[in-house]
Amino acid sequence: MKVLQDMENFDEYTQQTEPNKREKAQVWKTAIGLQQVDGLKPSDYLIATAKQNIEGDITIEEVKQLIDSYYKQHAVKDTENRTEEADKVSARIAQILGEKTFAFSPAEYLTIHRRLFQDIYSHAGKIRDYNISKQEWVLNGETVLYASSESLKATMEYDFRQEKQFSYRGLNLTEIVQHIADFVSGLWQIHPFGEGNTRTTAVFTIKYLRTFGFEVNNSLFEEHSWYFRNALVRANFNNITKNIHATKEYLLRFFSNLLLGENQILNNREMLVNFQSTQNIANNSPKSKYCTLDCTLEERFVLDFLKTNPKATQKDIAINIKKSERTVKTITINLQQKNLLERKNGKRNGFWVVKNN
Repeated sequence: MKVLQDMENFDEYTQQTEPNKREKAQVWKTAIGLQQVDGLKPSDYLIATAKQNIEGDITIEEVKQLIDSYYKQHAVKDTENRTEEADKVSARIAQILGEKTFAFSPAEYLTIHRRLFQDIYSHAGKIRDYNISKQEWVLNGETVLYASSESLKATMEYDFRQEKQFSYRGLNLTEIVQHIADFVSGLWQIHPFGEGNTRTTAVFTIKYLRTFGFEVNNSLFEEHSWYFRNALVRANFNNITKNIHATKEYLLRFFSNLLLGENQILNNREMLVNFQSTQNIANNSPKSKYCTLDCTLEERFVLDFLKTNPKATQKDIAINIKKSERTVKTITINLQQKNLLERKNGKRNGFWVVKNN
């Protein structure tokens, strides 16, 4: 996956002994890794510019200026990949995580969102005034019930007030981790913004944990940001009719690794709401032998469709998954880059091959 390859570009810095370069590289790896929660990939230009910052040739403010200037000169017509967003938000996360300032308050949470998404989303730093739902891969297309737009401000203030009044005195580390997981889960479930909630919550959480003196293992956010998001989803989803109950089991694994240095296995597929039945199908049906661990929900739909319709056109796919042909083109390109899909025999007589992986 390209994002993982991009982060490997910084390994030469994280493995050396010069503290300043190592810390900057870790911050950049975290910033870039967090883009995975929305399936975004940074540009090569961002990687090269970040290296200049790590080397000390330019400041983080100069990085932001260079990125802004780059996109003014290179207008991106295809917004499907959201590369400009990935670049700008990565630089902004790197800046915020590099700062030694923090205030535990709803205002700080809103400010982080505004700083990350200013000039990207019109609602940057603003609480949404409409209700939302989102199809989730880990829920097989179902959605978490997020807080109502009418109660967002009051709900968020209540959660912050309760956390501020909570005393960690006398708790052991396991109990502390459990409480932090509860707070972060509740904060994320409010989902006060139209977009960018998980990235904002992750940045806020990292800075909050630092106030406790935790040496946060940022590599977890580099390598497992999608697991972090899926764990938050499972912690807030119930469907009693299907015997599915909200569970913080997966989120606790993540935080135990993050804060206690444990090495629990973080497997996205385990979190699928029908994991057992999916596992059985995978063992008995050729259709499910390809790995969709790194796929979005839309990408899985495309793979399923092309498995049984290998001669389908972009238009056929678009009609089937109810997306534009432009979006379908982006999806098929991504799947080919992930080595899950291959086009054979050219455009006129061509067909799709869904690859086992």
